[in-house]
Amino acid sequence: MKSSTGKFWKQPAIYILLLVTGAGAAMLGDRLTVSQFRANSGDSGQRALEPKLQLPPNTKDRVSKVLPPASLSGDATNVNFIVAAVEKVGPAVVRIDASRRVKPGNRGLSPEDFFGIEPNSGGRGGIERGTGSGFVIGADGVILTNAHVVEGADTVNVTLKDGRSFQGRVLGADKVTDVAVVKIEANNLPVVTIGNSDKLLSGEWAIAIGNPLGLDNSVTAGIISATGRSSSDVGVPDKRIGFIQTDAAINPGNSGGPLLNASGQVIGMNTAIIQGAQGLGFAIPIQAAQEVAKELVSTGKVEHAYLGIEMATLTPEVKEQINSNANSSLRVAVDRGVAIVSVVPNSPAAAAGLRAGDVIQKINNQPIIQSEAVQDFVQNAKVGGLLQMEINRNGQIVNLTVKTGSLPVQKVG
Repeated sequence: MKSSTGKFWKQPAIYILLLVTGAGAAMLGDRLTVSQFRANSGDSGQRALEPKLQLPPNTKDRVSKVLPPASLSGDATNVNFIVAAVEKVGPAVVRIDASRRVKPGNRGLSPEDFFGIEPNSGGRGGIERGTGSGFVIGADGVILTNAHVVEGADTVNVTLKDGRSFQGRVLGADKVTDVAVVKIEANNLPVVTIGNSDKLLSGEWAIAIGNPLGLDNSVTAGIISATGRSSSDVGVPDKRIGFIQTDAAINPGNSGGPLLNASGQVIGMNTAIIQGAQGLGFAIPIQAAQEVAKELVSTGKVEHAYLGIEMATLTPEVKEQINSNANSSLRVAVDRGVAIVSVVPNSPAAAAGLRAGDVIQKINNQPIIQSEAVQDFVQNAKVGGLLQMEINRNGQIVNLTVKTGSLPVQKVG
């Protein structure tokens, strides 16, 4: 994660402390204005190929060793569930130090936004470094962390709580979900216990462990503030995650660390905060992170279904904004649904005949009133899946079948 100095990545409305710029043209963004959609339309940012990654031997099927209950120390009157959870999980939380070399004048995608603190980076070149967190999910050295913690790194160093340090190898990093898997050559490591993020309720306890601002093994606690926060809610519309919101304090360096429930089970992976706001931290649900991790371990990459449209949740206000825009010929005839603001050339949407100005009203016979619902249908359809769409086009109903493609992802670094 990002160190205590350096620039951070900005969104139009909020300032997210993520160290990643995103996966290119995506399908979300109903919080943006129509003019912003128009300005960001097209296929830019999605041109690079996926990295080729080599898998380590025997990492997929090994059985992880669950850390046994630890004996608690200190004043027994002060020992509570948080202490017990930290004693249980703490040994499986790691520090990740990543670095990359930058050529003089080669700032490109602003590497400082990825690693943060090296004062000689940028115009004069140098080494950029950053620190994040991770946690062991396989006793043979398989570690889960954020993609923005390790992406583009030349070297990845993993330090265990017991002080041992290992050179890490990135098995894969998926920018779309901000999940990465790192492998170290070690055995019989303590591992975390996985909880169930699908059944979280607002108000449940939440405990975060990580290395904020370089302060190793820091613990904070709070509650689950909300679940299912969309990427546009959080301000990162290029991501495809329904985030967990927590008020447990999260700072730069916490990225990739675990978010625990009261039983010490991992329910999420800490990933972002909003600067200037208190009690607004966000984590990737552990069930979603696990699914991505499985694909990264087995293939080194993750394929995401893709249509190639930019869209906005339609309301009377948005309809008025679209129809009154003198600089655009885009017009819509209904008040509810999801308006297609632009279609990426040569995309699956273009091949199916979708047009800017179409309003999606049903998918697979299910009414659609929010852009997040469209994204969910696309994601669940997988690459190559078929979606039956009912479109309102200038007041006329049109039915189209769209075959999803694979999201082109830009490689950073």
